[in-house]
Amino acid sequence: MIYLDNSATTQPDPSVLESFQQVSEQFYANPSSIHQFGGTAEKLLKTAKIQAADILQVAPREIVFTSGGTEGNNIAIKGIALEHQSRGKHIITTEIEHPSVYETCKGLEKLGFEVTYLPVNQQGVISIEDLRNAIREDTILISIMHVNNELGSIQPIQEIGEIAKQHPKLFFHVDDVQGLGKVPLKLDGSGIDLCSFSAHKIHGLKGTGMLYVNKHTTLFPLFHGGNQEHAIRSGTENLAGIVAMVKALRLIVEREKKEVGRLYELQAYLVKELKEVDGVFINTSKNAAPHIVNISVPGIKPEVMIHMLGEQNIFISTKSACSSKLKDESKVLAECGFSLERSTSALRISLSYDNTMDEIKVFLEAIKKAIKQFKEAME
Repeated sequence: MIYLDNSATTQPDPSVLESFQQVSEQFYANPSSIHQFGGTAEKLLKTAKIQAADILQVAPREIVFTSGGTEGNNIAIKGIALEHQSRGKHIITTEIEHPSVYETCKGLEKLGFEVTYLPVNQQGVISIEDLRNAIREDTILISIMHVNNELGSIQPIQEIGEIAKQHPKLFFHVDDVQGLGKVPLKLDGSGIDLCSFSAHKIHGLKGTGMLYVNKHTTLFPLFHGGNQEHAIRSGTENLAGIVAMVKALRLIVEREKKEVGRLYELQAYLVKELKEVDGVFINTSKNAAPHIVNISVPGIKPEVMIHMLGEQNIFISTKSACSSKLKDESKVLAECGFSLERSTSALRISLSYDNTMDEIKVFLEAIKKAIKQFKEAME
């Protein structure tokens, strides 16, 4: 099998699965229980938090464990909106956010909040000038993703953070689900107040994630209950999942240091070879994250291509925006100004550190053959 859909999810690392099983078997007490067994579980939870904070270079009390990226984004955006609405009801985001941010903002509009959706250029990047101009007296939140899940475009987070610092009344949230372990992001002192992460994008397990919450940031909780996770995320902690995620985090950061150059090489080779294929258009820009290549093959439905490759045990994906009127149109590509032909025929190839050059070569031969077969069948 050649798996090239790593932006959707990654294969769990064997040592991560081992950590999960070990904690499930040996430390299954509730960390809130007052007996010694519960105390042992609580110590393990605190240790995991300290380790995660150390890797991200933040304070342990700034780490909140969640069920993943969607929950992290919802806690951050709704938490700020509901807690600070007396200060203002204006939010700034972009037109190409992940649905867990975009739909959250749409939901808040129904509650009386006003949202500015910043446009992007053909590379999928916002204009800093547009952002500056969008900030108002009643702006309470900027929520902008680090790396786009479809195109791999990287937003100027550092510059946005500097702008955010000049406006102490507003908060800055970053969705770093796709960037973690591939594109470096500094949190402490960056102007970022909230940042969402997900375990299953870094060879961890589904149903686990983290939210960085700067110590000066207050949120209205989505869940009320036993006040776990600093009362931001009540509910019995998924201790096995948390320990496994921290293990995955440590491993991905190590691999990023050693192997990110090789990932860029694989991407460059992929782009170079695909450019030479008749009928293939590259949508991903030169300055994209190293693990995503988005292409269009106008005239061929994405699901047909995915099915043809799937029959050979090669797995890539397409990204269809649910909110689009045209079922197959990518909202992200449409917002970047790509033609309808391109935005309805997009395919995403997403890599991990486990992929090899041999796999890329096999994939390239398979996609060339599939395009040729399709064109011959249509003649």
